[in-house]
Formats: sequence, structure tokens, C-alpha cells
Amino acid sequence: MRSSEYNEETAAEIAAPVPLVRGRERDDDRERAAGGTGMGTLAIALSILSLFVLPILFGAAGIVLGFVARSRGAAGLGAWAIGIGALSIIVGIFVLPFF
Repeated sequence: MRSSEYNEETAAEIAAPVPLVRGRERDDDRERAAGGTGMGTLAIALSILSLFVLPILFGAAGIVLGFVARSRGAAGLGAWAIGIGALSIIVGIFVLPFF
């Protein structure tokens, strides 16, 4: 076998990959996440406060604001606020009446 019998093109494997997300779309995601960060911080603060004072009122407010924060791009803060608020409501309804 001679090397002249094979005519293959291999430039496609060496070329740099094309980014799927353009720079403008990444900037929009950052702005969207920055808008939800303040709401997420407020939501998690209310949820933590609900562990100590008025669990049903502050827990529900933390859950609602957590969903708003998640829709605005702060997925982590929103999810934590929802979880802590739900836990506070459950503890407030089922555990605290016995103490």
C-alpha cells in the first residue's frame, strides 16, 4: 500500500469548535441573573426569618419570592428560599404546636 492511494481530508478535526452561544446572548443571561439576585436574597432572608418568627406568613412570602427569583435567573437562591420556606411552614404547622 502506498500513501498516494489514500486521499483524505483531516482539517475538520483540527479546526476550533464554533461557540453555540453568541456573546450577546451570554450578556442577556448575566443581566437576567443579576436582576434576580436581589429578589433571591430577599426571599432567602424571609425564609430564614420564618424559622424564628411567624413561620406561615414569612415562609409563604419566602416561597413566593423564591419562585419570582428563579424566574428572573437566580435559580440557586430561589430554590434555597423555596426549600427553607416550605420546611419552616411544615415545622410550624406540625411540630411547634406540641411545644
